[in-house]
Amino acid sequence: MKRKLFLSILWFFSLTCIYAGNPDRQGEAGANELLLNPWARSAGLHSMSTAFVGGVESMRINIAGLSRINGTQFGLGNARLYEGTGITLNAFGFASRVGKSGAIGLSLTSLDFGDIPITTVDQPEGIGGNINPSFFNIGAGYSYSYANKISVGVLLRVISESLADVSAFGAAIDAGVQYVNGEKDNFKLGVSLKNVGTPMRFSGEGLSFQTSNPDGSANYLLTVGQRSQKFELPSSLDIGVSYDFYLFDENFIRAAGNFTSNAFSKDNVGIGAELHFRDFLILRGAYKYDLGSILGNSQSNIYTGVAAGISVDVPIKKNSNQKIAIDYSYRTTNPFKGTHNFGVTLNI
Repeated sequence: MKRKLFLSILWFFSLTCIYAGNPDRQGEAGANELLLNPWARSAGLHSMSTAFVGGVESMRINIAGLSRINGTQFGLGNARLYEGTGITLNAFGFASRVGKSGAIGLSLTSLDFGDIPITTVDQPEGIGGNINPSFFNIGAGYSYSYANKISVGVLLRVISESLADVSAFGAAIDAGVQYVNGEKDNFKLGVSLKNVGTPMRFSGEGLSFQTSNPDGSANYLLTVGQRSQKFELPSSLDIGVSYDFYLFDENFIRAAGNFTSNAFSKDNVGIGAELHFRDFLILRGAYKYDLGSILGNSQSNIYTGVAAGISVDVPIKKNSNQKIAIDYSYRTTNPFKGTHNFGVTLNI
């Protein structure tokens, strides 16, 4: 009865959040790097692993999955965004069990824009230097599993965006839940609420300028400061389900579906599948569609909807649970030449 009541409340909360959005606000949020995924394993499914993600990648997808690890996990992720632009996204993650049912984690994500020439109105070709924006966020999370069936988690994230003379800071909270059932834990359900936090505003000397005395009574300069407009964080709600179809004792196909309600962009829905072979090789593919968009229209979304990936889990020792996982994924884009994700995870 407790489990049924829990799921009923969760489903009602999810439906309430889905219909609470305002489509008139689309495109008004900032800090959109919070929507980018640096992890290759989940990127191969277009980040639609809400129901079953675990370990360090859960701090990007669904924090409830953080506790679904056996020991300690370290992860490195790199995404070459929109191949040809020179933009990369890098991440480091750490997760560790705490007690029998809990886990804590820490993640650091940084966006690298490459070399951006400094230009002025008088010198539009550049003055010989480069701008180096610093966009990064740090997250710390905790997750708890009850009887290996229900997992809940919460994560606090600090966001920083800065140039040499302008900066903005903010904070956000992620929360999530996962439910597992079935003879072999075949059925999984996940709900994740992400990027709910404080508005951000840019400030600094870069928003000031000098001008002459406006009344002309004396010849001197005034320093005028400008205040920038606040912007919201790109909050979203994900609901995902998956089911494992076992072919043999060790091999199975995982079918997954996911719905995302975005507060500041179009909602999207998608399906995907993973083939798990002997707990060693995983092949995956997915397709995601933005509701209300026109198929093949790159003005709706730079991603065309297709994603694929591969993972290889190599034991450190024979018959050991300690493994090194190597992941790769590719997502098609229009324009540019797609997004490549690479990742390495150490489980000890």
